[in-house]
Amino acid sequence: MYTAAGQPDREQLVQRFVPLVKRIAYHLMARLPASVQFEDLVQNGMIGLLDAMDRYQEGFGAQFETYATQRVRGAMLDGLRENDWLPRALRRELRRIEAAISQLEHERGRAPSESELAEALGMSLADYQRTLQDARGHQIVYFDDFAGDGDEDFLERHFTDNDADPANILEDRNLRQALVGAIDRLPEREKLMMGLYYEQDLNLREIGEVMGVTESRVCQLHSQAIARLRAQIAGELPKTAKKRKERSLG
Repeated sequence: MYTAAGQPDREQLVQRFVPLVKRIAYHLMARLPASVQFEDLVQNGMIGLLDAMDRYQEGFGAQFETYATQRVRGAMLDGLRENDWLPRALRRELRRIEAAISQLEHERGRAPSESELAEALGMSLADYQRTLQDARGHQIVYFDDFAGDGDEDFLERHFTDNDADPANILEDRNLRQALVGAIDRLPEREKLMMGLYYEQDLNLREIGEVMGVTESRVCQLHSQAIARLRAQIAGELPKTAKKRKERSLG
């Protein structure tokens, strides 16, 4: 993978990691609307791969593959955000859902049911579930916004930085702990669905077979679970910012 001059052979490296880019693209495609093109994901992923090669300085073994995976996936998600493929009206509805979840959880001390959320939003249950169905793909893209305060994710900030600020790393860890707690507070069916989806890597159809529901119902449960997590984690972000400000003043 190196030239006679001892420099990385970019052409050979690209060919070596093309299957990785395609694998990540296929994995994302299973979670996105049919309007998203596989070729577009791969094209953006290749940009992320080349960027990873330029940034990474420690060789191209297993650690590089871990780093490149994050860069490739991040480039694909950035491409989806830039294309703004989700209608603005639907985006507003999803924000309304997250706000309603946060308010009802605060008022009742528990996760609100779908019927309660639909009523709070002034929607029929069927319309509420249809909104969740239409949101397929949106939540997986924008949930990654919790990775950090700026454009960089956790690995980008810390993976290759030996002098990373321990306080910032601790904040990332605290946010991840909050996410684990939020997942644990999900209703049992949604928690099961998330485990099958993210831990067992089953697709929506396979999860439907396990849970005895339709694929579209699994999609609704997924969108709702992510909305619950976003609502809960959003409450942690001001706390993190406040702690950071207190340290800067101390």
